[in-house]
Amino acid sequence: MTQPAVNNVLSVADAITSRRSVRKYTNDQVSQADLKTILELTGKAPSAWNIQPWRFVAVRNQEVKDKLQAAAYGQGQVGSAPVVIAVYSDTTDALANLADVIHPGVPAEQRQGAIDGVLGAFAHRSQEEKEAWGLGQTNIALGYLSLVARSLGYDTSLMLGFDPAQVKEILGLPAHVQLAGLVSLGVAAEEGYPHHRHEVEKITQFID
Repeated sequence: MTQPAVNNVLSVADAITSRRSVRKYTNDQVSQADLKTILELTGKAPSAWNIQPWRFVAVRNQEVKDKLQAAAYGQGQVGSAPVVIAVYSDTTDALANLADVIHPGVPAEQRQGAIDGVLGAFAHRSQEEKEAWGLGQTNIALGYLSLVARSLGYDTSLMLGFDPAQVKEILGLPAHVQLAGLVSLGVAAEEGYPHHRHEVEKITQFID
């Protein structure tokens, strides 16, 4: 794995508690090494059958970011952040390449059976149903991305406010894929609002 170029890597707990939605960034750039590390660690997210339907487009090009900003209803962080990452799912592609995700520890004589078992689980689902399933898996990776970025000293804003068809057209993505979000990434130029979340007792039932 590529080693991060930044110092003072945060623990998971510190990354969670210090994460903010940040919409203004400094001129500091995100190094390619850090960007690769963020995406490598994001890719460690779990998925059912290890299918890993998530895909990423990391955009630095200002002209493309400006187009994405327009597709995101003018949200300034899309155009001003050093990097904007489109996170999307492509279950169709993932299912077509299951041999790539079957663990190498699976005996050779069992590998085709494992592939057939996964394909059988999706055999009666429409493409829309398959992609909706993949989007749910990809949302796990989206959460990972925000925390990994924070652990390396970067901040993010996770956005769902955009025209999906326009974003797909700008990035040259297939029509069938599902967009989990656009993520602006950089060094914060503002603190952002601190967490305001429910207490555990509000959202949890304990059955002893």
